[in-house]
Amino acid sequence: MSSSGFSPAPPPVNGEGYHIWVVKMKTYLQAFDLWEVVNADVELPPLRANPTVAHIRQHSDDRAKRYKAMSYIQNSVSDLIFTMVMACETPKQAWDKLKEEFQGNEKIRHQQLLNLRRDFENLKMNESKTIKQYSDRIMAVVNSIKLLGDQFNEARIVEKVISTLPERY
Repeated sequence: MSSSGFSPAPPPVNGEGYHIWVVKMKTYLQAFDLWEVVNADVELPPLRANPTVAHIRQHSDDRAKRYKAMSYIQNSVSDLIFTMVMACETPKQAWDKLKEEFQGNEKIRHQQLLNLRRDFENLKMNESKTIKQYSDRIMAVVNSIKLLGDQFNEARIVEKVISTLPERY
C-alpha cells in the first residue's frame, strides 16, 4: 500500500459509532502492517551489545511501527477523545482505553448483548410498516449484536422475519 503513495486518512471517531470505527480502524492498521503492534503490545527489547546493522535497522523499524500506530490512533479521534488517550504510552494502552470508554467492561457488554437479544426476540412487524422497514429494524439490532462481538445465526434472522410477518404476507 505504501508503494503506491496513497495514504488514506484514518477513520474518525467522535464518541458516536465507536463499534464501526473499531472495524474500520483495525482494517486501516492491518493495511499498514501495524495491527500486531496494537494487538500484541510486546515490549521492545533493547539492542544487544555490538548489534549488526541489520539488528539496528530492525530495532528502529519496530520502534517506528509503535509510533506510527499510536499516531494513527491519536489522529483518528476528536480532540475531546484525544485527551483520554494522550497519557497512554503504547498503542495497545490507547486502544484498550478507548474500548473501555465506549464499550465498557465485560459485564456491561454482556448486559448490552442481553438487552439486544431481548429486543430482537420482541420485534414484531407493525401493520403500517413495510417489509423493508421491518427487515431494516431487525438488521440494525443484529448488526449491533455482531459489533459487540457475538455471533448471530443467519437462519435465525430469516426465521424471525418469516414467523413475525402479518398473515397478509
